[in-house]
Amino acid sequence: MFNWNHCSSVLNKFNMKKHKKNDKDNWQERALKETKKVSFDDLVWDTEEGIKIKPLYTSDDLKQTDHLETFPGSLPFVRGPRSSMYVGKPWTIRQYAGFSTAEESNLFYKKNLSSGQQGLSVAFDLATHRGYDSDHYRVKGDVGKAGVAIDSVEDMKILFDGIPLDKTSISMTMNGAVLPIMANFIVAAEEANVPLNELSGTLQNDILKEFMVRNTYIYPPKQSMRIVADIIEYSSKYMPKFNPVSISGYHMQEAGANAVQELAFTIADGLEYIQLAVDRGLKVDDFAPRLSFFFGIGMNFFMEIAKLRAARILWATYVKRRFKPKDDKSLALRTHCQTSGVSLTNQDPYNNIIRTTIEALSAVLGGTQSLHTNSFDEALGLPTEESATIARNTQLILQEETGLTNIIDPLAGSYYVESLTQELFDKASSVIDEIYDFGGMTQFVESGLPKLQIEESAIRRQASIDRRETIVVGVNKYTTDGQPEIDILDIDNEFVRTSQIEKIEKVKQKRDQKKCKAALEKLHNAASSDSKNLLELAIDAARSRATVGEISSALEQSWGRFKASTSTNIGIFGSIYKKESRFLDITNQVESFLSENGRRPRILVCKLGQDGHDRGAKVISSAFADFGFDVDIAPMFQAPKEVVKQAIENDVHVIGISTQAAGHKTLIPDLMKCLNDLNVTNMIVVCGGNIPQKDHAHLHKAGVAAIFGPQNSIHDVASRVLKLIHRV
Repeated sequence: MFNWNHCSSVLNKFNMKKHKKNDKDNWQERALKETKKVSFDDLVWDTEEGIKIKPLYTSDDLKQTDHLETFPGSLPFVRGPRSSMYVGKPWTIRQYAGFSTAEESNLFYKKNLSSGQQGLSVAFDLATHRGYDSDHYRVKGDVGKAGVAIDSVEDMKILFDGIPLDKTSISMTMNGAVLPIMANFIVAAEEANVPLNELSGTLQNDILKEFMVRNTYIYPPKQSMRIVADIIEYSSKYMPKFNPVSISGYHMQEAGANAVQELAFTIADGLEYIQLAVDRGLKVDDFAPRLSFFFGIGMNFFMEIAKLRAARILWATYVKRRFKPKDDKSLALRTHCQTSGVSLTNQDPYNNIIRTTIEALSAVLGGTQSLHTNSFDEALGLPTEESATIARNTQLILQEETGLTNIIDPLAGSYYVESLTQELFDKASSVIDEIYDFGGMTQFVESGLPKLQIEESAIRRQASIDRRETIVVGVNKYTTDGQPEIDILDIDNEFVRTSQIEKIEKVKQKRDQKKCKAALEKLHNAASSDSKNLLELAIDAARSRATVGEISSALEQSWGRFKASTSTNIGIFGSIYKKESRFLDITNQVESFLSENGRRPRILVCKLGQDGHDRGAKVISSAFADFGFDVDIAPMFQAPKEVVKQAIENDVHVIGISTQAAGHKTLIPDLMKCLNDLNVTNMIVVCGGNIPQKDHAHLHKAGVAAIFGPQNSIHDVASRVLKLIHRV
């Protein structure tokens, strides 16, 4: 019998396809007419990642998508690592905090925990990150400024006093001085009678990322990777609830990486750590389920959602392909996220509350397991208690009032989000494959290529903002003349440092000196061989009250401190602006200066103290070189007197100081004093970065000629610097 129903169904599908094509053609015609564009290509825009974004997505865009029709908690985990996701348990509110002394931070932690925060994330100061005790001359301006100062077990005990370590998840952002910090944490738990197997939390311990972007390394890459392996090995034996590595893309994004770079480099870092542990003899299923990730969340709303979804597919795909685990938990990517710091502006800072809310929503819709929301005043300084409360409450409102915890992966099936997820997966896969062809991530990092690629992205991003191709409200559009008065948390650096030095002296007076010296000697000797686990020996040293600086120094005596090469990424800025009049005007001025003076204007770009965030310094260096300046870059982590010495030897016209971590009030006046003591009167000092308006008068009084901020385009900065040189 002839099946009319079947025939009718086939005809309907045929007509639907024909109707769909007609609809698409009609839509394009109407859209072009409404937007006054000539062709459909005029409606397409390119992202920083090289992805072409169309104005409309349909089911046709899902034909090449491989991950559809999957479930949460199942391979490839695109819809989340847990089956119930937020329906079973909301994401953890884990606010990153730490400042001043251990006592001050402890009070802050307790208050936050009682107000709804669900886990602690410890921020250490830069002195601690770099393995220096607070009494070291190199950290004069850094103690207690961008995190809490920790010099010994006694500080760690105070930090967690009254906080049940067997019931509270502790995340510690630490990479360079990871051995003494982890050792101090373990000993503090021991002395609080908390068993190691009850400790839960995460140690960042992602040193490859430090060599690419954040720069809080201490030892060379090979020796640093040994520390990572020793910590993975120790935690696998004794700390089953603790995550020994958090592979971080966040700092890559902050340094300028686009989403593809952040994905590819972060996943490749994670694969390298697995290989490291497997080569050590560990079974992948014994530790891989406890590796975690950390991603930054910026303002490209749908891109960030797709990025987290693509990250889970990438991890599952490559871990399965390369290591063949038997446990699917080894393939499930779990991540913490933090809203973007670089998207915060010091112009109209209240706008940052909206930015953070949008980014937080993006992280949640992307399926993060825990989240930190930045405070709106962090572009100006450390967050106050009031701004930190707003940041925390942003998450509480999202959890309690929006219905987000009632649904799993609500954007699944979105033509745009699914297509974007696949595009990011494909592009990041190509980069990861190239890294393997290169010999793996360690060799790739040692080549310096990822650092250069991220710097190029940062330069292009800044140029896009300067040219108003990328709009930042309150910065390059909808600007206002007046700025609201914002209270800023100001840390008394000298008070904290003096307090810490007193504590160090007390610890050294009370300890058994012979026992401490013997423990440090064992650690030093073990650095020369692979026979002993360095974390175990660091724990012994911490028990004997060796300080963070002493434990770090014991290894430094064998391995030395790593010094990165300095270079300028030349040609990118110039290639973007080469035909524009304002660029040509400055280059012509520079050439005129050369003709008149027989030399080019020369600038030394530097960072002071232990601040490793060098995005601003690298962007300025690149742009000024393309303008025609002679550009010198000071090595990282210089003391003021070392910068002055290099400036005099290189006979520069200008010292340009980039500052990001609040040490400017101490370090810049010290540099000016060095110049004055040497009677150097013909050298200009300018600075830029994260400098609150209220500090400008202090710096000008010290002798700083100009202070630049995000509101100044690079062309404006170069033009003003040239005028200052002419004036001198």
